[in-house]
Amino acid sequence: MPESFTPTERTRVVREPHRGVYDRLEIYKILDEGMVCHVGFAAEEQPFVIPTLYARVGDAIYFHGSAASRMLRGAAAGISVCVTVTLTDGLVLARSVFNHSMNYRSVVALGKATLVDAPAEKLEALRAFTEKILPGRWEDARQPNEKELKATSILKLPLTEISAKVRSGPVQDDEEDYTLPVWAGIVPLHLQAQAPVRDERCDPVIPTPAYAANYRR
Repeated sequence: MPESFTPTERTRVVREPHRGVYDRLEIYKILDEGMVCHVGFAAEEQPFVIPTLYARVGDAIYFHGSAASRMLRGAAAGISVCVTVTLTDGLVLARSVFNHSMNYRSVVALGKATLVDAPAEKLEALRAFTEKILPGRWEDARQPNEKELKATSILKLPLTEISAKVRSGPVQDDEEDYTLPVWAGIVPLHLQAQAPVRDERCDPVIPTPAYAANYRR
């Protein structure tokens, strides 16, 4: 398998091309760190962009939702989708408003998603969703029953037409602005888990599992 994806006319980064990333491992790292993707599609000439949970398994993304979902019905019928994931790493405060920016990592994947019918693959995708959010939770909680599996649609998008765009590093001001008496720098951003809050109907004798008490991303 090649180490990098070959950019297409649709995935090649044109604006700020030096920020384009096509390395497979770098792209997968972004996808694995993200928790929510946005799925774009068109139905009856109306564009929609829907946020949903996802998981990468090998060289594919799985996303899911209600079997009655318009997005999932449409995607399962073979319409083209655009899946995006964005991570924000910091605010870039320049001396001029024009040069303010953001450090980020983003991925865009294009293609046609297919409905997952095989029960084993469907269950594995649900396990991947659960373990992506909280490793160890799948074996601890009750797993889906047959009725719940039927009520859930799983779609699979092969990762073949995909690219990333990354902005990192310091402020980049116009040369004449570096002497301005204006503070400039980076405000780092990151997600931080708080202490677990026990459900009011959870038996107090049940200990908080380590994967929740020590959750880190």
